[in-house]
Amino acid sequence: MTNRLNVIYLPGRGADPAWEREVVAAIGPRHNLTSYDESKPLAPQFADVDAVVDLGGSCGTREMLDAALKVKFWQIMGTGMEHFDFDYWSTRPVIISNCPGPMSAIPLAEHAILLMMLVRRNYPQQLANLANGLMYQPLGFELVGQTLLCIGFGASARELSKRAKAFGMGVIATDVLEVDDATRDEWGAEAVYPADRLDELIPQADVISLHLHVTPETRHILDARRIAMMKPTAIIVNVARGALVDEDAMIAAVREGRIAGAGTDVATEEPPSEGSPLLTTPGIVVTPHTAGVTYGTARRRAEGSAENLDLIAAGREPRDRVDRLTTGIKRPD
Repeated sequence: MTNRLNVIYLPGRGADPAWEREVVAAIGPRHNLTSYDESKPLAPQFADVDAVVDLGGSCGTREMLDAALKVKFWQIMGTGMEHFDFDYWSTRPVIISNCPGPMSAIPLAEHAILLMMLVRRNYPQQLANLANGLMYQPLGFELVGQTLLCIGFGASARELSKRAKAFGMGVIATDVLEVDDATRDEWGAEAVYPADRLDELIPQADVISLHLHVTPETRHILDARRIAMMKPTAIIVNVARGALVDEDAMIAAVREGRIAGAGTDVATEEPPSEGSPLLTTPGIVVTPHTAGVTYGTARRRAEGSAENLDLIAAGREPRDRVDRLTTGIKRPD
């Protein structure tokens, strides 16, 4: 029988209680689970901990790691690792895993479609017109016949490609890894090009959607120079990370009419400051980093974390181990 580990869950401030309910349901029957209580002394809570389940990867602190002298496994319940302090964690022999893209790919793809439609139909103006009693305006644009460019073709981009095809869109993509014809056809993309061909593809796109992790190489991959290559009728959609886009350049391009708009679930600063032009610029639709925040994601990540804890308890290698923030990509993600 698998040994039971002493596991502590780091819920994070402001997290929906549904996350903890799923963690308790998945892990509680299999291991000795407690939740961190910031109102109580830190050290005693970590004294006998074998493993930590960290919601999002930014809940853990150096003080927690220092207090967890017995910890051997740190499970991140998220995909992005840019907020995780690898340098400090590398001072200890602690195995780190995350929850890869397939666990949140479907809601990310659905949310990207939502943002496309909100921007293309000018939903903020529709709400304003309705409040002012103005009916039948504004006119919107359809997605059918438009070209979607996915920057990155991991799990969320693949799910988006399938849905975009159902809307009658054409889909092209770039990726650092080679994608074979069978995979491309399975997910409905017309072509997947090497990442170094991005510049020649941007002018062809009506919608550009980002699907990458943030690394030194991908930060501001959509910068002012590349935004200037876009059609004036094109839009940006971002359900990945705010740092992938030069936010100031994007806002300026929308304000000046050099691109038609943007829909983003993520921002450089989260939450955006009061009065941020990201929130006040007509043509930009913003949601509060909720693209992957669904009951399904919470359940899948909790179950994946529980399976990894079982593997650690059995002395086996966990899935989705992460050793360093690099451009190395696990597929599908």
